[in-house]
Amino acid sequence: MAAPEKLPVTAFAGLDLLSSAVILLDAGLVIQYLNAAAENLFGVSARQMLRRPLAQLLGEPPGLSAALGNALANNWSYTGQNFTTHRHGAEPLHLDCTVTPVEAGSIRLLLEFRHIDQQLKTAREERLAEQQQANRELIRNLAHEIKNPLGGIRGSAQLLERELANPQLHEYTQVIIKEADRLQELMHRLLSSHRLMQPQQANIHELLERVRSLILAEFPDVSVKRDYDTSLPDVTGDREQLIQAILNIVRNAAQALEGRGEIVLRTRALRQVTLAKRRYRLALQLQVIDNGPGIPEAIREQMFYPLVSGRAGGSGLGLTLAQNFIQQHQGSIEVDSRPGRTCFTVMLPLHDNTEEPR
Repeated sequence: MAAPEKLPVTAFAGLDLLSSAVILLDAGLVIQYLNAAAENLFGVSARQMLRRPLAQLLGEPPGLSAALGNALANNWSYTGQNFTTHRHGAEPLHLDCTVTPVEAGSIRLLLEFRHIDQQLKTAREERLAEQQQANRELIRNLAHEIKNPLGGIRGSAQLLERELANPQLHEYTQVIIKEADRLQELMHRLLSSHRLMQPQQANIHELLERVRSLILAEFPDVSVKRDYDTSLPDVTGDREQLIQAILNIVRNAAQALEGRGEIVLRTRALRQVTLAKRRYRLALQLQVIDNGPGIPEAIREQMFYPLVSGRAGGSGLGLTLAQNFIQQHQGSIEVDSRPGRTCFTVMLPLHDNTEEPR
């Protein structure tokens, strides 16, 4: 009996367009193909795992091995929910898996995985995005309403200062003027995030180096380390908005360290990523990691809300503005925090030579 024909890897290239992770196996449960979503989910490369046993990637989750055997022996499909893979040196993954028997050359099984945590996270992000949009509109309207009376208060305080014969009383009018100026600046920052973008090509590492130099000047005892993927293509965006967004995130990390500690700036490329409900072939992953005390659990879910701050004296606007700027670039920002490690992850779409920017 002739051996099954081996199909070229290019025959399965269409699977790279899927957002769910797909693995193709032969009759010996040896991996013949992984799509890009599977590479991202399991943190491996296709070149690394091709022709390797599935157990080397997933271990042997209870129930899955028996399901694969039944699918091969009886041509049965199988859907397993909430099983856990324990990978060496990595956190466990909680997954749903669908097993489908197929016959395509040497391919006998198609495995489709969905990350349960990712599904829950996506639903939560959609709820938060709606709530944050409502918060932004409320803050913007309030800022407009507050701006004009502030101008009147400041002007009246200046006129009053001129009429006061006793110079010692000027101290009180100066308090009014300075506080009015501070609130005016706060209103300006709230409204500035809505200005029109001026997109252009920018090297993300040049922007990071600009931010790094500013942080080192402001916080000389903080160590800012680089972990760059220098092969990344340019990002399309508003340079000033991107610098301000990254600066706000890194400054937030430096302030959490109270001026002493370590921050890592890490860049990577990810393939086949969905951002703002649109699929991109290539995306930038920028991580800002610090070894500080972590974000208090009480405010972790509201970190990006306006006027929410975990630091005494903080305005609570830095991360809000960073999120606004990143979202205007069709990107996303999220945070994972525990004592000793806080990681802000920014995702931005990239455009290769075969893809036109928006």
